[in-house]
Amino acid sequence: MHISTPSPDDQVYAPAEDTFLLRDAALAEVRPDDRVLEVGCGSGAVSAALLGSAGSVAATDINPHAVRAARTLGVETVRTDLMAGVRGPFDLVLFNPPYLPTAPEERLDDWLEYALDGGPTGRETIERFAADVGRVLAPFGRILLLVSSLTGPEEVRKHFAGLGYIVLLAAKERVEGEDLLVLRISRDLCCFSG
Repeated sequence: MHISTPSPDDQVYAPAEDTFLLRDAALAEVRPDDRVLEVGCGSGAVSAALLGSAGSVAATDINPHAVRAARTLGVETVRTDLMAGVRGPFDLVLFNPPYLPTAPEERLDDWLEYALDGGPTGRETIERFAADVGRVLAPFGRILLLVSSLTGPEEVRKHFAGLGYIVLLAAKERVEGEDLLVLRISRDLCCFSG
């Protein structure tokens, strides 16, 4: 019996509709002097598209294969969990998180799982990100977060609002029965004390 080992390319989330929607929203949002951080960069396609349009672009991913893929596109990439060990401030933070609701029995044991598994609600990683992003976000910084209608966008909005952020819709696209949304999130400066 021959057991095939997945190639590194099979272990990296390939650019798809959500990638392109976030990329296009980021290109519309980015300013020439922005310091950009993409969290969970996957293939690096979004960050690479911003090279030359921003002051600086850096990325993170927990998957070593993704880090390698992004680096081959010229993106300065660090292997870490979300933003652990990363210092800001960043003017624009991008995140296409794992947003698929995933029951424990549906879990796979591979690197690609990190790009897909959003926990039982689909919001597990988003909530971890929300709890820490303020640490690296510049006072007037913006976040572009991609979510799906499967994730519960209203729950995501309420979660960020509860942490002192304003959430607006930046882009939306219908793909195979689900809505993909890019949320533009910024601090509610009326209640920001940092």
